[in-house]
Amino acid sequence: MPRVAEDRQHDAERRRDAERLRALEDRLARTRGVEPMSREGEKYQQANQAWRMVIELVAGLGIGFGIGYGLDQLFGTTPILLVLFILLGFAAGVKTMMRTAAEMTGAPKPAPGQPAEIAPAPPAGTTPAEPAGTTPAEPEGTKGTQRGD
Repeated sequence: MPRVAEDRQHDAERRRDAERLRALEDRLARTRGVEPMSREGEKYQQANQAWRMVIELVAGLGIGFGIGYGLDQLFGTTPILLVLFILLGFAAGVKTMMRTAAEMTGAPKPAPGQPAEIAPAPPAGTTPAEPAGTTPAEPEGTKGTQRGD
């Protein structure tokens, strides 16, 4: 019977912890000025975002298929343009999905016309361990020579 008592105590602690977590989330949401979302609402929101990404991929494939098929019929090059535009549509769908995923995670958007995730290069003559504007120290006895003769 001691095992049953431990299980009841453990369940009661978990319920208290879950209630405290819910209260903390509500307090944080009020502080941010956002209305707290229910757990069910979060599940539906995640499902909607997942479907949005799937639809973006399928739309890219469908548009690529339509353009490729139409151009193949127009020029009489039956499979070539169809395959090419399906691949281009797939690439466009994946790119759109990645952009949507970045929006969902809250990643900053790159400026128009600039590739994502470009970090500025450090100034010449510095390493990550040295502050900018300093030059590496020269070994003893090599001052004033180029090759250390």
